[in-house]
Amino acid sequence: MKKLVYLLTILLAFNSCSEYQKALKAEDIKTKFDMGTKMYEAGKWNKANRIFKQIVPNYAGKPQAEKLMYMYAKSFYEMRSYLEAGYQMGRFEQSYSNSEKVQEIAFLAAKSYYMVSPVYSKEQQETIEALEKLQLFVNKYPDSEYLPQANKLIKELDYKLEKKAFEIAKQYNNIAYFESSDYEAAIKAFDNFLADYPGTSFKEQAMFYRLDSAYKLGINSVAAKKEARLNTAINYYNSFNKFYPDSEFKDEANKMNDEMTAAMQEFNTKS
Repeated sequence: MKKLVYLLTILLAFNSCSEYQKALKAEDIKTKFDMGTKMYEAGKWNKANRIFKQIVPNYAGKPQAEKLMYMYAKSFYEMRSYLEAGYQMGRFEQSYSNSEKVQEIAFLAAKSYYMVSPVYSKEQQETIEALEKLQLFVNKYPDSEYLPQANKLIKELDYKLEKKAFEIAKQYNNIAYFESSDYEAAIKAFDNFLADYPGTSFKEQAMFYRLDSAYKLGINSVAAKKEARLNTAINYYNSFNKFYPDSEFKDEANKMNDEMTAAMQEFNTKS
């Protein structure tokens, strides 16, 4: 009995494959449309896409065109061909703006760009483009059922850009080696980061590492610049301590402040 079931399964699969090959070679576009739809509904995205590609030009202006273009665009998404999916879905949105599927397709078009956004450590051009696409969707369809998902993706992408900017600033601090220009670059990077991302979850770390850079710059400065730089660093300490009095970096920050205060007293005594 098991052998019979197995043989029947093989025969059905073979027959289905044979029917698909016939439809692929057929000249009748309805035969292709029906087979492509069958493959699409069965989740055989590559096969559906291959056959749809043959007939898309033939259905321009026809009643079935909307359904065909929906399945065609969606098949790219399911195949994880996200850039092509974004392009084809964008075309669908423009051509069928009154379609009941337009919000779904518009959201998936934007999400397609999100799907190709790289890890934070790499160049973030795709992330910026994805944010633009998702924000356009939110602005265009403010009452969409896909709005919560879109906002969630926007938040994830924003965090990725924040982390990228923070790590770049932190890297300036890490590579600085008693060169005033290195520490100045680190301080500037953290200043820019805090201005660009005022609500960032990295604020505590950014303020601490900015203090660290300013402390190292001030302590290691030549006499002519030491007082001004130490004053700046102490102001950074006061700001950090005000916002984060119980910070995990509290002991390190207090140690820096004690050293800077002593250096200022010594400096003022000599002056």
